[in-house]
Amino acid sequence: MRTGELGLGFVNELMFQWHHGDTTFGGAPLDLSPGQNSMKILLYNPDNEVTNNFMPHLWMFLLKSLTPPPHEVVLLDGNARRMSEQEVVEYVRGHHIGLVGIGAMTRMAAKAYRVADAIRAAGVPVVMGGPHVTEVPDEPLGRDGGPRHADSVALGEADFTWPRIVADAERGELREVYAPLDTEGKEVKPSLQDYPQIPWARMDLEQFNLIKHLPGLARPILRHLGMRWQTFHLIPIESGRGCPYGCEFCTVTGFFGDSIRFRSNESVVDELLALKTLAKQRKGEIAVFFVDDNFAINPRRTKALLREIIAHNAQVPWVAQISMNLLRDEELVSLIARSGGKWIFMGLESIDPENLKSVSKGFNKPAEYNAILERLSRHNLYAITSFIFGMDGDRPGAAERTLEQIRSWPPGLPVFGLLTPYPATPLYNKLAATGRLTRPKHWLDFKPFIMAHSPLGLSAEQSEAEVRQAWESSYSSQATASALKRLKGRPVGDRIIHLCSRLAFRGIYFPQLRRRDWARLVFENRGPIFATVISALVAKFKPHPAADLRHPESDEMLTAFGASRRETAFPEA
Repeated sequence: MRTGELGLGFVNELMFQWHHGDTTFGGAPLDLSPGQNSMKILLYNPDNEVTNNFMPHLWMFLLKSLTPPPHEVVLLDGNARRMSEQEVVEYVRGHHIGLVGIGAMTRMAAKAYRVADAIRAAGVPVVMGGPHVTEVPDEPLGRDGGPRHADSVALGEADFTWPRIVADAERGELREVYAPLDTEGKEVKPSLQDYPQIPWARMDLEQFNLIKHLPGLARPILRHLGMRWQTFHLIPIESGRGCPYGCEFCTVTGFFGDSIRFRSNESVVDELLALKTLAKQRKGEIAVFFVDDNFAINPRRTKALLREIIAHNAQVPWVAQISMNLLRDEELVSLIARSGGKWIFMGLESIDPENLKSVSKGFNKPAEYNAILERLSRHNLYAITSFIFGMDGDRPGAAERTLEQIRSWPPGLPVFGLLTPYPATPLYNKLAATGRLTRPKHWLDFKPFIMAHSPLGLSAEQSEAEVRQAWESSYSSQATASALKRLKGRPVGDRIIHLCSRLAFRGIYFPQLRRRDWARLVFENRGPIFATVISALVAKFKPHPAADLRHPESDEMLTAFGASRRETAFPEA
C-alpha cells in the first residue's frame, strides 16, 4: 500500500534529549536554543487540482505539536481549502509568515512546486519534505537542470531534524539538506516509543469538518433521519511505521524501511480516548484512519492493542489498511470488529497470481479472497478493495474478469487505478532501464488515470479503458441498487452509510465537485436513494422489537448517530 504520510514527522527521542539537556545528534552538537525573535510558521499541504481529500494529513499536526517554543504554527491544507498560488502568497503575507514547510505526495508535486516558487518570490523561505522530495532531492533544489523550488529539503523521516530546521531558519542560516544521519552516515530511525501527544482539542479542525462538504439538500434530510451531528471528522493517527513486504510499485519500504516500529499501546489508547471525549464535547462524531502502512503487520501486537482499546472503552469507528493474508485469523477479525473497526482497506491489486508475483506481492492469494471477505462480512466489517490495471500480465477483458469476481463477494467499495511508476521504486528503475517509461516525470504534469509507461499485454490506451470500465460498472446506479438490495437484511444505518460512501467514492474517478455534478448524481441514483430514505423513515417512526432488528454491541453506535435506542441499529461505518 502507498501511504499518504510525509516525512516531516515528529521529534520524540530528540525532544527527550533536548528537554534533558542533551543537545547532540550523532555526536555533533546542535544549537537549538531559542533566538530573540519568534517566527510564525505555515505548514502547507497542496492539492493536485483534480481530486479532493478531506482527511487531514498527519504530518502537519505532528509538526505543529512539536515545533519548539515560542514559535507559532498555522496549518493550511489545499485539499480542504483549495487556493491558488497567489492566494497562498496573500495568506503568507497577511499572517506575517516567516517560514513555510511544504509536504506533498508525488501526485501533488507540481502544485507544491508552483506554490513554493510564489512564496520564495515573495521573500519567504521554503523547506520541503516527504517521500517525493526524499526520492528526488535534486529536483526541488534545482540540481537536475530544472528550476529551484525550495531553499531547503528534509530527507527521510524528519523526526530528528525539524527542531534544527526551525532553529536555523530563525537565525537565517538554513542549510540546503537536512538528513537524520549519525556520525557514520547511517540513517537514524525513531523508535516511536516516546511518541508525542497531539493536542487535538486545541487544533483548528473546522476546515476538515465533512458535514460542511455535504450537498446542502443532504444535511436536512440526514438530520430528519436522526443524524444530529454538528461535526464529523476523519482523523489520521498512526500506531506504527514500516513494512517488510517491499512491493515493487510501493514507496513505503524505501522511505520508512522494512523494520517495523510501534508506539506503545498506552499511547494509542490515550489518543483514542482523547478523540472520543472531543467528539462528545463538540456534539459530533470522530472516526479514525490508522495510516499505518499495514496496521496488523504484527498480529500478536495488534491483538494486544485491540484488547487494550476494548478494555479501556476507547472504541471509536475506525478504518485501517491491512493486507488480506493477515485477515485469515478469525480472532484478529473478531477483535477488529469489537474494537470499533468498520472499514478495512486491502490492496488486492489483481485476481491473477502471476500479476501479483511480477510486482513482488505473491503473498496475496486470489483463491482466498472470497473466504476472507465473507469472514469480514460475518463480523459486520466492510472492505475497500483496491485493484491495479496495466500490469504486464493483463490482457483485454481484465476489468470484466475482475468485476465478475467482485460481484460474487459481499458488497464493498472497490477502487481501481493504473500501475504507476513512482520515482526511486524498483518498478520505476526497472521500467527506466528497459526504456518503457513514456512520461519519466509524470508528476510534473499530473493526469489522473493516464499511463506513464508502456505495459506489455495491453496498450496504454487499453489499460486506461479497462479502468474506466471498472469504475463505470462498479458505481453505476444499477450497481448501487444491487449492493443495497443485497444489504437488505442489514440495519438501515448500514445501508445509509454504504449508500453515502458509494456516492462519495465515485468522486475518486468521476468529477463531482460542482453542484450540477451532485444534482446529476442524485438524479441518476434516485431509485436507491428514495428506497433507502423510505427504509430509514420506517425504521425511525415505526416501533420495532429491539431483539428483532439490532445487532449485538450496536447501542453505542446507535446513540452516536442520534437515534433512539428503540429504533433500528445504526452502527457507524
